[in-house]
Amino acid sequence: MPAYIFVSVEVRDPVRYEDYRKTVLPTIEKYGGRFLVRGGKMEVLEGNWPARRIVIVEFPSAEIARKWWNSPEYAAPKALRQATSQTEMILVEGV
Repeated sequence: MPAYIFVSVEVRDPVRYEDYRKTVLPTIEKYGGRFLVRGGKMEVLEGNWPARRIVIVEFPSAEIARKWWNSPEYAAPKALRQATSQTEMILVEGV
């Protein structure tokens, strides 16, 4: 069953965050993941949604997504993201 990581990001250091953007993709691809949404124009249709960067990543399963999250390949990019942004992230199993 596919699983999705939903991310809401407030970038606080755009220059250094760009380094994160350049290094994260190979770590995701190694675990069979792919970006479905990576920023882009956003329009609020209902409610009070914060105007932040939205990212959605699909993985083959929740187990593989967790392996990516805890992987040595993602450790350095994760630390860079955490140092340059405020992030909320959830893992959701698909159907």
